[in-house]
Amino acid sequence: MAAPQPAELTVRRMARALGNNGLSGPFGHCSVRLDTGHLLVCAARPMAMVGVGEAGTVVPVNGALPAGVLGEVRLHQQIYRRRPDVQAICRFIPPQITALAALGRVPRARHGFGSYFQAGVPLWPDAALVRNDTAAEQVAALLGPHPGLVLNVNGAVTVAETPERAVALAWFLEDAARVELAALSSGLADTAPVLGTEVAAQRATWDGRIAERVWEYLLRNDPEPLPP
Repeated sequence: MAAPQPAELTVRRMARALGNNGLSGPFGHCSVRLDTGHLLVCAARPMAMVGVGEAGTVVPVNGALPAGVLGEVRLHQQIYRRRPDVQAICRFIPPQITALAALGRVPRARHGFGSYFQAGVPLWPDAALVRNDTAAEQVAALLGPHPGLVLNVNGAVTVAETPERAVALAWFLEDAARVELAALSSGLADTAPVLGTEVAAQRATWDGRIAERVWEYLLRNDPEPLPP
């Protein structure tokens, strides 16, 4: 059997990092950009169950979805079209973000992990799944230059220039939602501190192998070994 391609291995690891660490249950998907015209999306199954050697599906950035690919992968297409900087996308449905969105709220930059979203987290208002081109275009436009977006009560999306950062941002966003829910439950959300622009910019660094350490932690029990 031929050795797995690096992109296939990366997508599998992304999926299991999200699925095995409380960031997504039966639903969700992730992808990497292969080139200007194609992306690779994980298998259409619970991400925690993506198996060793299991292939994803190559999808055109412009064009119809291949058979068997989930309808919401249209959103990946639209984001890759608009954001040449984006090389990886996580679409996930974690509990804290979903609970916060049910209150009509999104995380704020209240702690270190929240600092990566200091400019704000857009909230897509429609509770329907993004399964048509029009909705996917609108969500991608709402995302704009941001690193993440909340899809109402259907979870969230994070994007980045590397798979490690996209996954790390997913973990950071869920933790920021945890902190926001704690602030709300205390009754002090409206008066509690929020990080300023300069402080957040200093804190939201990738220096010191930040994304790589999150990646290694989330894949600590992964069945496919990390590359040297």
